[in-house]
Amino acid sequence: MIPNWQQGIVRRIEQATHNTRRYWIELPDTSALDFRPGQFVTLDLPVHEQRNRRWRSYSIASAPDGTNVIELLVVLVEGGLGSRYLFDEVREGSALTLRGPQGVFVLPEATDKEHFFICTGTGIAPFRSMLRYMDTHKPEGYKVNLIFGTRTQADLLYHDEMLALQESLPHFRYLPTLSRQQWHGPTGYVHAIYEQLCSARQPASFMLCGWRDMIDEARARIQALGYDKKDIQIEIYG
Repeated sequence: MIPNWQQGIVRRIEQATHNTRRYWIELPDTSALDFRPGQFVTLDLPVHEQRNRRWRSYSIASAPDGTNVIELLVVLVEGGLGSRYLFDEVREGSALTLRGPQGVFVLPEATDKEHFFICTGTGIAPFRSMLRYMDTHKPEGYKVNLIFGTRTQADLLYHDEMLALQESLPHFRYLPTLSRQQWHGPTGYVHAIYEQLCSARQPASFMLCGWRDMIDEARARIQALGYDKKDIQIEIYG
């Protein structure tokens, strides 16, 4: 069943990187938004006459916490009408029309498999929701690797938070990698990291979130390692 449209009020906006913002949205008609970590909401933005061309979907970056406030992570896309509207027209106190939660790209059940969360850019949003949920509830049976690719260190989203989660969450490993800057951590693209970690072909599941080119390449490489396509879930951004 598709949720009804409702009004949200932007309560806070924070510049996360040079081209990415965090938006906190309150849902006055909902006492507490119940959702599964990883789900998304859809905004109906006044950027086109056709209804379905006004819709933009964003993963909820916050975890369900019993409140009616959610956080969205938005990158300014070159030529993107939706993100341009959010950056240029939306302020704290602005009203937005949205519906949700929806989606099946959610925290998987605990199994004997090692989980690989692989993302680029704002594709970290659903994984941040999952990890914050795990930090609160401390479910057993998870071994999770977050492989997060960006261009430079300044583009890393939630970096300090992920480092802290690595300390507080048993069996969680945070692996950021930079493609265009040398630093103290891994450099290059995300693919080399999961290929190295999966060289033993251990039982594993893979969740991919980001731009289509990354996802297409990762899906092919993971299957080339010997894993089944059923071991891979995807969420394409853009």
